[in-house]
Amino acid sequence: MQHIPVLLEETLTLLEPALAESPGALVVDCTVGLGGHAEALLERFPAARLVAVDRDPQALKLSRQRLDRFGDRVSWMEGNFHQLASLWFQAGLAEPRAMLADLGVSSMQLDVAERGFSFRKEGPLDMRMGSSGITAREVVNEYSEAELMRIIRDYGEERRARRIARAIVDERERGEIVSTGQLRELIGQVKGGGGRDGRVDPATRAFQALRIEVNEELSGLEGYLEQAVELLDSEGRLVIISYHSLEDRIVKNSLRQQMKGQVDPVTGRPLAEQRIIEVLTKKPVRPSSAEVAANPRARSARLRAARKL
Repeated sequence: MQHIPVLLEETLTLLEPALAESPGALVVDCTVGLGGHAEALLERFPAARLVAVDRDPQALKLSRQRLDRFGDRVSWMEGNFHQLASLWFQAGLAEPRAMLADLGVSSMQLDVAERGFSFRKEGPLDMRMGSSGITAREVVNEYSEAELMRIIRDYGEERRARRIARAIVDERERGEIVSTGQLRELIGQVKGGGGRDGRVDPATRAFQALRIEVNEELSGLEGYLEQAVELLDSEGRLVIISYHSLEDRIVKNSLRQQMKGQVDPVTGRPLAEQRIIEVLTKKPVRPSSAEVAANPRARSARLRAARKL
């Protein structure tokens, strides 16, 4: 199964100051997936140790196979990175020097039809990154029209959210919507092909919205960013890779807020000495045209990074 880690060299370069001069430093891959970033980190920094975290048991199984050659330099943790602080304290681990979270759907999840993530493959409407929780099938068939419209509009930034929600409700009155193919065809009928979205499949935004709802991707992101900064050792570094504007906006605003630190109650100005982090990326780092050509799934990636003070 092919897996090409996104913005790999940029990630390694930004994390290097925290790892290169700290023998035995601990780095956390909060979304290890198939282990591409983790493998490169362990190779680039041979003295580093890595904690691999993922909510998907299948991802952990496959990344174990990939990283087995690194032996006891790698430890494993199954769980949602949104609850990282709880997982960390339960494990009794030391403060990490570096932390990475790649927020995208993994190649494995997209390529396995049974997971129901991809509208390009016929499969059940599931979309869960883990093994528990609500499925996309339940969302599509049980949410009200107003709830569906809100999700598709807000999470998918879809202009035709109202019409798609209405079409879903009408269709499910004739029978349950159970497959990715059914839903894709329905959305295509509403949007009339590519339309103004050009080369982007008409179902892209709605499928994105459902995935975000099923996995609560946005609701836990800000909390994770606060936990990550709190857990990091002094001078530790954090890299976040996001794939759509909603995620990137949350990352940008959260890092900006933590960079400001406490505010003087009299003047209302940030107290420089109370800042928590330094933001290392004034603008999001984007993949090069060469990377996008080699790996089209990288085209929407945005990387932001920070250093704990």
